[in-house]
Amino acid sequence: MGQPAPPADAEPAHDPEVLQLAGKVFDLARHGDTDTLAAYVDAGVPVNLTNDRGDALLMLAAYHGHARAVEALLTRGADADGANDRGQTPLAGAVFKGEDEVVRLLVQHGADPAAGTPSAVEAAQVFGRPDLLGLFAEG
Repeated sequence: MGQPAPPADAEPAHDPEVLQLAGKVFDLARHGDTDTLAAYVDAGVPVNLTNDRGDALLMLAAYHGHARAVEALLTRGADADGANDRGQTPLAGAVFKGEDEVVRLLVQHGADPAAGTPSAVEAAQVFGRPDLLGLFAEG
């Protein structure tokens, strides 16, 4: 039979089915299931959907090094500079994790290396990555 329908005035964000779907979509981004993730976004899941920590789908894909998923989200309009609740951006997360291909994709799609706390520039300095600092200067 399933669960009873939520009251008509209930917020969709508190609907257990919506929360379950959102959790699945966040897992797709985290695990790099690009085709399924793209299909959900194409079907209407907001490309800039965020979790309870403010991590967008792009942040999760970038942080976990899934370049194909990052590119799919960016080409569908994901905010390249979308910071989470801690002020971290996908670009800074990719620098922190050493995901160079993701870093290049984000820069190519206009991510701002100076955005966020710490910024991608600051992260590259801390981790001794002059190659990335050079890439940021070119971008």
